[in-house]
Amino acid sequence: MTLRPVFDANATAGGKGLGDLPEWDLTDLYASPDAPELKRDLDWLEEACRSFAADYEGKLETLDSASFLTLVQRNERISAVAGRIMSFAGLRYYQLTTDAERAKFLSDCQEKITNYTTPLVFFSLEANRLGDDHYEALFTGNPDLARYKRAFDRMRAMKPYQLSDELEKFLHDLGVVGDAWERLFDETIAGLTFDVDGEELNIEGTLNLLTDQDRTKREAAARELASVFADNVRTFARVHNTQTKEKEILDRWRGMPTAQSGRHLSNDVEPEVVEALRNAVVAAYPRLSHRYYELKRKWLGLDVMQVWDRNAPLPMETERVVDWDEAREMVMTAYNAFDPRMGEIATPFFDKGWIDAGVKPGKAPGAFAHPTVTDVHPYVMLNYLGKPRDVMTLAHELGHGVHQVLAADQGEMLSSTPLTLAETASVFGEMLTFQKMLENAKSDKERKVLLAGKVEDMINTVVRQIAFYDFECKLHEARRGGELTPDDINALWMSVQAESLGGAFEFMEGYETFWCYIPHFVHSPFYVYAYAFGDGLVNALYAAYQEAPEGFQDKYFDMLKAGGSKHHKDLLAPFGLDASDPKFWDKGLSMIEGFIEELEAME
Repeated sequence: MTLRPVFDANATAGGKGLGDLPEWDLTDLYASPDAPELKRDLDWLEEACRSFAADYEGKLETLDSASFLTLVQRNERISAVAGRIMSFAGLRYYQLTTDAERAKFLSDCQEKITNYTTPLVFFSLEANRLGDDHYEALFTGNPDLARYKRAFDRMRAMKPYQLSDELEKFLHDLGVVGDAWERLFDETIAGLTFDVDGEELNIEGTLNLLTDQDRTKREAAARELASVFADNVRTFARVHNTQTKEKEILDRWRGMPTAQSGRHLSNDVEPEVVEALRNAVVAAYPRLSHRYYELKRKWLGLDVMQVWDRNAPLPMETERVVDWDEAREMVMTAYNAFDPRMGEIATPFFDKGWIDAGVKPGKAPGAFAHPTVTDVHPYVMLNYLGKPRDVMTLAHELGHGVHQVLAADQGEMLSSTPLTLAETASVFGEMLTFQKMLENAKSDKERKVLLAGKVEDMINTVVRQIAFYDFECKLHEARRGGELTPDDINALWMSVQAESLGGAFEFMEGYETFWCYIPHFVHSPFYVYAYAFGDGLVNALYAAYQEAPEGFQDKYFDMLKAGGSKHHKDLLAPFGLDASDPKFWDKGLSMIEGFIEELEAME
């Protein structure tokens, strides 16, 4: 299962002028690594997996619908217990990735659960071998079982790419080895230190300087990032070479038509829909990023922008720090204004230790919302530094959290939303917060700063992520021809940068290594297009909300509650939207273009 981060009693919470930043309370999962409940659950899991296999292996085709429902419910219980254990181990680890005990605890839990669950590999393999008529008959006439059919339909989409039972068990066991490369990446990134003007920083603090008002500080940070990445590029190249080769071997054995096919299948989205999205965004580069950055170049008074100017504050922007209480108030006001139910779901995140916000040594960089399991609650990780963009990150991750809480009633098999729709609530939460801030703007200058900030965020979410997707496509294709040197990977990275950012930029020597720190390339190949999918979808959704607000909230909540129980076509139909229509993406992109036009009109 995919995981992420952990409570560190020795780290100081909070930050300069930010107030008391919350830390996770993981006791809703387990009290400690040596809690008797944890040992009890591990023992139960081992026996539950063994007895499940003993009761059902080789017998799925003999089961009637009532017996099949019992099997599904037992499988869900196993998933819930395994998920609880791995969530606890993963969250502890990510809160302090440099701690050897936490790393060992995570590794030991992963190994045990992999071993315990190996006997269950037969389940999906046999389910996929059921004859079509028998399969359809099972789900007919039993409403309690019928609700799970969507999960099995998605499982059966893998049927053409299924290997022998023996090979599937072998690959299941081997998964622990692949995870080790991800951990090497995480631990290397978390352990990097950067010296900027005599101050030692971790990667999160250094990346944050790229948004500093002081251009010399931004340049110093960018050059130090390049220097440290260059010192470690061989390690990162080894991780990428190994991961992409492993994927190529698996894809070849399974007969996957492309390197992206597995991601499209797991996202429950058709390749042509993703291709339509990608093509629409690339075609819009000149109307979006190229056009906006030319505006920004003029605002900054530069002949040409450097990469450290991409996320620079605007000259008219005040360098203000948003403390934690103000950030909470801004996001919660926007959520409650949309619907008080949204605010009600979000409140416990702040009050009950469901958010870990502070920047601490050894803590994983970035931000995420981890759903844990459906009978607990999600946990949100931030690295909060008080920037206005950090407020948007809070709104984003809290949107994920709300979505995960609402979908939990679907149960373990159906709560998980495909990545393409998993970004819906998060990006919508950002949009609500932004629109509320725009509504409260006290001057044209403040409105301009807000609009420009939103456009930059949208470009980072849409243009940058599609450029990332193109880089990954090129990386996986090139790796099929043999081992890639760091210079080979650098060249692939640079091949997408100028195209996506436009002529306003020059690229400093060393920028070619900036692929090194992007975690998605290692943890979730081709994940990145989900951000662009989510942004385009939300722009279209928000336009629908503005056009017909009556009853929108109920339809929106129904969509989130559905989790992974419906296809994107069925989820969007109540709003009159269809992601398989190429014009759908142009509608979403036109919202970004509209903001840029408003900024141009303010010149």
